[in-house]
Amino acid sequence: MANSITADEIREQFSQAMSAMYQQEVPQYGTLLELVADVNLAVLENNPQLHEKMVNADELARLNVERHGAIRVGTAQELATLRRMFAIMGMYPVSYYDLSQAGVPVHSTAFRPIDDASLARNPFRVFTSLLRLELIENEILRQKAAEILRQRDIFTPRCRQLLEEYEQQGGFNETQAQEFVQEALETFRWHQSATVDEETYRALHNEHRLI
Repeated sequence: MANSITADEIREQFSQAMSAMYQQEVPQYGTLLELVADVNLAVLENNPQLHEKMVNADELARLNVERHGAIRVGTAQELATLRRMFAIMGMYPVSYYDLSQAGVPVHSTAFRPIDDASLARNPFRVFTSLLRLELIENEILRQKAAEILRQRDIFTPRCRQLLEEYEQQGGFNETQAQEFVQEALETFRWHQSATVDEETYRALHNEHRLI
């Protein structure tokens, strides 16, 4: 595809956009980033050898790059769509975590870049957890949760459209990539209104706080 933008560039744009969104939603997050940057700077100023070592290893430029995000999804279909979304950013599932061993009804993986060049460019990863409905012991509540999940859609219509366009074209141009980042961001955005009533929320919360 002519004038296509790389997966590394899209991932970088997305991680920066997510950071800006988080700072807007939770101002203390921005304060934390400033604190981390100040500490990093102070350590490097007082340790020239460490500074030189990081320069030689080409690590200095990405020192303050944010590396981690997280999301929990409720269905295999949601996870499959996330996989397609992350693939556009050059991020693939690495490792498997069965958190039921710790009493948490989810299993997880981390989507991240897997080659050295992409990791050096931007190491952003998203820890992704999938709810295991079968571990909800209360049958009525399990059926209720399944119905709630069937009715929701955590992806915008345009995001789904862009996924199709990418897979048909084999890439994005810069305009499409920018639009994709904004549409993908909506999946991670905090929403002021809930999709369930308070009684249902309390019942699910009492079953397990992560549900």
